Amino acid sequence: MSEKINFLLAGCGRIGYRHAQIMSSLGRLQAVCDIDPEKAKLFANQHHCAYFTSFNSMLESSTANSLVAICTPNYLHAPQSIAALQHKLNVLCEKPMALTGRDCADMIQAAEANQKKLFIVKQNRYNPAVVAVKKLLDANRLGNIYSIQLSCFWNRNNHYYENTWKGKKALDGGTLYTQFSHFIDLLYWMFGDVKRLQAIIKNSAHQGIIEFEDNGAVTLEFNNGIIGSINYTVNAYQKNMEGSLTIFGEKGTVKIGGQYLNKLEYQAIDNYTIPTLPSGNSANQYGDYEGSMSNHEQVYEHAINTINLADTSVVTNSFEALKTVEIIERIYEAAAV
Repeated sequence: MSEKINFLLAGCGRIGYRHAQIMSSLGRLQAVCDIDPEKAKLFANQHHCAYFTSFNSMLESSTANSLVAICTPNYLHAPQSIAALQHKLNVLCEKPMALTGRDCADMIQAAEANQKKLFIVKQNRYNPAVVAVKKLLDANRLGNIYSIQLSCFWNRNNHYYENTWKGKKALDGGTLYTQFSHFIDLLYWMFGDVKRLQAIIKNSAHQGIIEFEDNGAVTLEFNNGIIGSINYTVNAYQKNMEGSLTIFGEKGTVKIGGQYLNKLEYQAIDNYTIPTLPSGNSANQYGDYEGSMSNHEQVYEHAINTINLADTSVVTNSFEALKTVEIIERIYEAAAV
């Protein structure tokens, strides 16, 4: 990394603090923004930077070579990313990229039109077990892939949804957007696009609390003929239970497991053994619950290295993040039939 980056941060919630820790080690956090003035002021005092309650005012304060991190509620990702790109600023947006494929496409178009970078946080790709299995697939060590099974068994209690945008359809989007979009991303990254799918979703334990499903079952066929299933819930009793991906191939079977796709739980591979892997980073902490693995350092390092290359091409991850959103849209459309 040859040049220090100036950072702007939108959203002073828990994930914003995780971003700010990394920003401070890689560059300079210039300013933060939140609609809650007390929250913004406290955050700014802790990180010795300016604060704003207006996103556009924060953008106006920016300097050259700045990167804006979008850590706001899901429904703001598209409009705020587009506004920052139109201010000629690079953008790093938290998941999900947006709530519709159309909005994702508009974000990519804004990046192209303004010759700026648009990055989407995909930190689970850096989990050591995920990295190892992706290398297996790229090297064709498992041969033809027959089928896959994705399991997402987490807990989100009623308190999680109190006094927040979470759980509201127009602001949140649904469980697949807020909890499990990282998992859907890995499916597209590893196995490609989906040809057809069927889905059943239901709100079993959060009636009157959230406006969408809390569990679902999906069957898929990928364009390359692989069949798969997704079983997901936020009704695991009291705590997160499992986030796993099992792959059945011609020359091997592997399972990435743990709570957050963070452990290699099983391998039986023809004439090959994945060596012992590092444990990786801990999960993101959000008070009384946890989220996906905290690999934001690698996300930022990739973004900064790419910016410093001065290449104006669109980052591939933006298109892949769009495809993730499109697959989620298709799941919800199939479930509504």
